Amino acid sequence: MNEENVKNEVVTEVENKVEKTNKSDKHSNNKRSHRTNNFSRQKSDLEEKVIDINRVTKVVKGGRQFRFSATVVVGNRKGKVGLGTGKAKEMPDAVKKATQAASKNLITIDLIDNRTISHEIISKQGAVRVMLKPAAEGTGVKAGGPVRDVLELAGVKDVLSKSLGSSTKINSARATLKALKEQKSPAHVAMLRGKTIEEIRG
Repeated sequence: MNEENVKNEVVTEVENKVEKTNKSDKHSNNKRSHRTNNFSRQKSDLEEKVIDINRVTKVVKGGRQFRFSATVVVGNRKGKVGLGTGKAKEMPDAVKKATQAASKNLITIDLIDNRTISHEIISKQGAVRVMLKPAAEGTGVKAGGPVRDVLELAGVKDVLSKSLGSSTKINSARATLKALKEQKSPAHVAMLRGKTIEEIRG
């Protein structure tokens, strides 16, 4: 085999490798754009509310460093809700970080007739206690502050609530989210007890 044939074979092999690399890159880019589109579509369905913004001061050797801490709740008003916090030197960046954290920590709750919770519950977070109680249709959301924000974005339309103890906003929101997470649907209770849904509801 002469030198020219060897050179042609090497060039052909390199071209084949480049073509395969381009195909794999194109495929990975398509998958990446598909994942991005799905995430942006899911994110567009979510509403957000800023619960609390605080200025945090850190004392260091060179002086004081000021940052902002934000707490945000997101939800689609259809049974999905999440809570997140974020810190940054600028307020918009802190809110953006908190929104991203909340979007990653979504929980799904079971609503009765898509309007109220399954049963009464008392949840505790720190020194805060939050009581939630099912309500008749047309009652509305009888709550205030962070508790109301979490319930509304979760899609709860009729509920009674009572906040006890401390009034810390972030703990109130966490206690409400914990209470919603611990809700058990009639179907779940029926399965645990080995009964039908009609027997559970009486």
